[in-house]
Order: sequence, then C-alpha cells, then structure tokens
Amino acid sequence: MSTDHLTELIIFAALFLLVSGMGFVAARWRRPQTMDSLDEWGLGGRNFGGWITWFLVGGDLYTAYTFVAVPALVFGAGAAGFYAVPYTVVVYPLVFLVLIRLWSVSHVHGFVTPADFVRARFGSPTLALAIAVTGIVATMPYIALQLVGIEAVLKAMGINGHLPIIIAFGILAAYTYQSGLRAPALIAFVKDVLIYLVIIVAVLYIPAKLGGWGDIFDSAQAKFAKTPAPSDGILLDGTNQLNYAMLALGSALALFLYPHSITGILAARNRDTIKRNMSALPAYSFVLGLIALLGFMAIAAGVKPITTDGKADTNTVVPVLFDHMFPSWFTGIAFAAVGIGALVPAAIMSIAAANLFTRNIYKEYIRPDATDKQEATVSKLVSLIVKVGAVACILLLDPEFSIDLQLIGGVIILQTLPAVGLGLFTRWFHRGGLVAGWAAGLATGLWMLYQIPNPAKGKEHFGGSAFKLSDFGLDTKMTIYVGVVALAVNLVVAVAGTLVCRAAKLADGTDITREADYTADEGDPKVKELDLSAST
Repeated sequence: MSTDHLTELIIFAALFLLVSGMGFVAARWRRPQTMDSLDEWGLGGRNFGGWITWFLVGGDLYTAYTFVAVPALVFGAGAAGFYAVPYTVVVYPLVFLVLIRLWSVSHVHGFVTPADFVRARFGSPTLALAIAVTGIVATMPYIALQLVGIEAVLKAMGINGHLPIIIAFGILAAYTYQSGLRAPALIAFVKDVLIYLVIIVAVLYIPAKLGGWGDIFDSAQAKFAKTPAPSDGILLDGTNQLNYAMLALGSALALFLYPHSITGILAARNRDTIKRNMSALPAYSFVLGLIALLGFMAIAAGVKPITTDGKADTNTVVPVLFDHMFPSWFTGIAFAAVGIGALVPAAIMSIAAANLFTRNIYKEYIRPDATDKQEATVSKLVSLIVKVGAVACILLLDPEFSIDLQLIGGVIILQTLPAVGLGLFTRWFHRGGLVAGWAAGLATGLWMLYQIPNPAKGKEHFGGSAFKLSDFGLDTKMTIYVGVVALAVNLVVAVAGTLVCRAAKLADGTDITREADYTADEGDPKVKELDLSAST
C-alpha cells in the first residue's frame, strides 16, 4: 500500500470499526431475557417495526456485490446490465400478497424457515429437505460474493492478499454469533445512509467533472461501437431483448425465495409492517438505477480495471472510478459504504443458512427432541462454519468461479417456487409431483448452464445464463434466461406428477395449516406451536 491511499484507509478502517462495535452492542439492543432460541437469535424476536425492517430488508437485498457488479456489467455490456432495475421494480407487487401470507402462517406456527412451511403444508420431510438443501446451496456463493466486493475496494487502496478479508469476516463472525439478527439490523442504518450519500454525491459531482450526461453517453456509445460483440451498446438489440425481459422476471421471482430474504420478512412485527415495506422498498430501485449509471461514468472517465496476475478484475471499476474522481477523504467514505454493504447481507445470509440446517436437517434427522437452547447453539455454530466456507471460496477458488456459482444459485433457488410460492395459495400439488418437478427443473437448469460457453473468458461451460434458442432448433439469434426455462419444466413435471399420483391414489401428506392461519395478525391468539415430528 502506498501513502497515496493513507487517508482513504484511515477513514475506511474507522467506519468499519464503528459498525463492528455497533454489531457487538446490538446484543443489548432490545435485549430479551434470553437469546437461547431461534426466534430471538435468528429472527430478532420477530418484533422489528417499519423502519428497522425497511433498512434490514433493503440492506439484505442490495449488497456490496450489487454495488460493484451491476456497474461492472454496464461497463462491459452496456444496456443489458440494467436488467437489475426493472426486476427490482416489479418484484414488490409480485410478492406483496405472498409475503403477507407467509408471515401469517409462520407467525401462527412458529416457522423459522421456508422449509418449515413446506414440511407442514405438504406433510413431506423429503420435500422439506430438498427445499432446505437448495436454499443452503444457493446462499453459500452469495456470501462469498460479498467478499468480492470488499476485495475490490481493498485492491483500489493498494492492499493485496487475503489477510484483511479474513480479519474482517472474523470480526463479522464474532458479533453475529453474539448478537444474531439484531447486529445486521442495527448496522443496516449506517450502511444505507452511507450508500445513499455516496450515490447522490456521485451522480451530481462526477457528471459535472466529465462534461455532463451527454458526453458520458457519447463516450459509452463510442466504446461499444468499437467492440466485436453484437449485443453490447447503450440500447438493447433484437438478440438480447427476450433474455433481458426473462432475466428480469426470473430474478424478480427468485429474489424473495432466497432464505435470507425470507428471514428479514419473518422478523417483522406484523402484516402491516410488511405491507408498508413492500410499498416503500422500490425507493432502493431508484438508487440501483443510479448505481448502474456508474458503469457509463467509468467509461467516460477512462477507467481501467485493476489487473491481478495478468487478469483484469472488472469488479474494481467502481472503486477505481471513486479513487480517480473524489477527494481522498470522500473516497474513504465511499469505500466504507461498499465494505459495510458487505457485512449486513453476509450476516443475514449466514444466519438464514444456519437456521435451515438447524430446523430442517439437525432437528428433523439428527436430534428431533432438541430444545430451543440447543437449536440456537447449533445455529450459531453453523453460521460460523458458513462464513468459513465463504472465505474458503475466495481463498481456494478463482473469484470468477464464485460469480458462476452465484449465477447457478439463482437458477437453483427458482426451483423452490412451486412448493414455497404456489404452496401458499394452493395445496393441489401432490408432494411426489413437487419433488419430481424440483429434480427435473434442477437437472434442466444445470444442463443448460453447462452448455453455455464464454469465449471472452476462455470458458467452455457455465459461461453465462443466456441460452441460445437456436440450440433448441429454432432459426433465430435470440437468447433466453435459463432459469425461466428450468422453472417451466419444473411446473410441467410437477403438474404431470401430481396427476399421476392422484390417479394412482398415492397417499399425500397431512396439511396441518388452516386457511385462518394465512390471515392471522399480531393480535390473534397463537395456536399450539407446530410439532414437525407429528406429520407423516
């Protein structure tokens, strides 16, 4: 590290230590009599109000990786990188009623994970296990990618090596273990304030230095006109419009299927809290649109990604842009916003993955008579293991492979939609049909992803999520998002499997939920808490 970045490093470290201290203090914030239960440690007592839930869910969904990857995609591909904006606009109307129903039935029965709901709704431990394992597998690379965001900032400050990342995640692990979900909930306030501040300053200050938005878009258009890729540019073309729309839709459907998203929702105090948040959270989409524009600003500013071992790291585009355009003291604040932006989602993701393991694997198959305290202890320990696994992904794997894993994760988590999403509104599906559909969707998605190359990165397989329709025998250059095709296969097989199971008169599981459970609010008396071991 050179002394040129000393001011940035001091401010970054100071703010990082500040929020770390808040993470430890969070254990005393709204402290219950005991933290020895998943309701308290893993869901913050299920008592977060409107403002806390807004910052928590927003901090959960808009991560450090979003901050660096979305502009990097716009920097490299142009308009196609803006898919994240429409999907975060349409997602909230799509999930409004779904999340309210999920909160209600979870409130009545004490569900902690989406797999808990599936276990009770369809009476199938096998299906619940499939949902739990799917959620854990899809979440793990997402946590690793938060490290990619921190690593990009450190590289921009001239810091190489993995030791700082290990230290940062060690601190994160310590205060998450102690404070549970209360830690990211408290830190989310600081994280979001910093991000809003940095983005507002960036979209006012940087264009003024670069000659205005007209010059920025002209520079971007000139760059893409010189590249051999036919589908990049500041506008979409006929080959990628369908994929853009399907990617936005698929991403919207997947977003609230991730365990960490559901964890933030289940921590809300009541149904009205969720309603208000689903109405207000699109404000983050406005900020996301501004974040994406940083990619075009980087082109106009002539930013070159930092090269490591002869390979350009495009995730460093935004940090390098900030380093070039802002004074050192504000660059330090901007870097801290990205770094802290990694802590909130990483903490929630590790808690959500740990809860899935504890409730749907440990208690279901290893120790059915586990007490609340034992559940909380196991979940704390597993959250540590999950973070160690995320660090190992960065240490042992090429970061590009971690990005590929996250891409696969989005396709994988979509396959839980029939059981979790549709299961909230109908129990028509047979558990056998849902398991068959889940398996068929996963197999289809992974096969399609395997067939996609990326010559620019020298990859023969898993090179993207845009599948050529010509590979289906169609005479077109258009592409489509793999996740939507895999989900369609999942639904077709689930319907066919259900009809076969019904015709064969195969026994279905017992649904122990009631329609009244889906409208229960905070004031309603709770029914006896669900005993998962009682279902067949």
